[in-house]
Amino acid sequence: MTRTLTHIDCFAGPGGICTGLHAAGFQTLVAIEYIKSCCDTYAANHPEVHVIHSDIREVNEEQIKPFIPKEGVDLVTSGMPCETFSTAGNTSRSFYDDRQFLFREGIRIAQMANAKMILFENVPAITSKKTTKNSNQLIVDVLKKELKDAGYGNYVEVVLDSTKFGVPQKRNRFFVLACRYEDWWLQTPEPNQKPIGVGDALAGLPNVIANSGIEGKEYTDNQSDYSKLMCNDAFWKRENLSKKEITNHLPMKHRDCTLKRFALLKQGESLKTLFDRYTGEERERLQAERILPKKLFIKRNYRLKTDEPSPTVTSHCLDEFVHPLYDRALTVRECARLQSFPDSYDFVGGPYIVPHIDRTVQDKYEQIGDAVPPLLAYAWGEQINWLFEINEKQQ
Repeated sequence: MTRTLTHIDCFAGPGGICTGLHAAGFQTLVAIEYIKSCCDTYAANHPEVHVIHSDIREVNEEQIKPFIPKEGVDLVTSGMPCETFSTAGNTSRSFYDDRQFLFREGIRIAQMANAKMILFENVPAITSKKTTKNSNQLIVDVLKKELKDAGYGNYVEVVLDSTKFGVPQKRNRFFVLACRYEDWWLQTPEPNQKPIGVGDALAGLPNVIANSGIEGKEYTDNQSDYSKLMCNDAFWKRENLSKKEITNHLPMKHRDCTLKRFALLKQGESLKTLFDRYTGEERERLQAERILPKKLFIKRNYRLKTDEPSPTVTSHCLDEFVHPLYDRALTVRECARLQSFPDSYDFVGGPYIVPHIDRTVQDKYEQIGDAVPPLLAYAWGEQINWLFEINEKQQ
C-alpha cells in the first residue's frame, strides 16, 4: 500500500485486531473499550493509540474528532460482544436484549468518522440468531439493512477458519466487510496457511511447575517457525516494545486431587472421557477422593494434542485446557500463543484470575479468550490494504 491506512477500533478488547492491523501497516488512531483491564492492556501495548474507556453508546464526536483526520478514517472495526449469539455451552443465546443490536454503534462511529470501510466480526452463530424469540427476522439481516441505510450497502460476508491463516486454534469467525463506495470491488482473504499444531505453537516456552510460583522467563532451544514468528517484533512492528524475557508465564496453583485428575488424561481426552471410563464404584471412589467432581462439566480439562490446533480459546480457557505434556493448566503466555499474540505483548491489565461474576472486570485469561487472533486480523489488514490500492488506482 502506498499510504498508511487509518483505523478506529470499536469493542477493542485487549487489542487483538489492532495488533494484526498494525503488523499490516495500519495506523490505529482511536480505540473504544468498556472493560478497564482491557484498556490498560491495550494502552500498554499500543501507547500511540488514543484509548477511550467508555460504554460505546456514550461516546460522542468530541471524543473522537480531535484524533482523526478532517477527511475521516479508512476503516472502522467492530467486534461486538458475542455472548447472546454463542452456542458454546451456555444459555445466553436465549436472551434477547440490546446487546445483540450493538452493531449499530459500529455503524454510528463509522458515520461519525466518515469511514470508507467497516469490518464487523462475530461468531458464526450470529447468522442464525433471531431478533426476538418468535420472530423470523434475523439479526444479521437487520445489520445488512442498516448498513445499506447508512450508506454502506456494498459489502461481502464470509466465515473464516483461523487455522487457515496461521492461527494454531480451531476458531471460526463471521465477518462482514462493508464499503461506502458502491463501485469498489470487495473480496475476502484467501486461506494461505496449513494448520499448526499446539506443539509448534508452544515451542520455545519452558515448562513451569504447578504450585511452584516460579515464572518461566528464559526460552529453550526447541523453537519452531511459529514460535520464531511470535518473537519476531520486526514483523509485528513492535521493536520499541521488545522484551528480553518471557512475560505472563506463571504456573497456576492446583490442588493435589486436581493434579491426579490431570495425570489420568491422555492427549485428546477430557473430563467427559474420565466419566465415560470410570463407572460404578470406581467413579465413586475417585469422586470421594475429589479426583473427579460430583458433576460432569462437558467443556472441562481437555488435554491438548501436540500435532493438532487447539479447540477455540475462550474466556474459560484456564478451566478448559490441560497442557499436552505436563499435568497443569496453561499459562497466560501459552494461551496467548494459541491466540497468536506476539510474545512481547504484555497483559498488564487486571488480575491473573477473577471470578466470572463481575462483568466489568476481565482477568488475563478472559482478555485473551475474547480477543480476535492477531494473525487473522493481519490477514484482513493485508487484504484491505490491497483492496484500497487497486480501487483507488481505478478512481
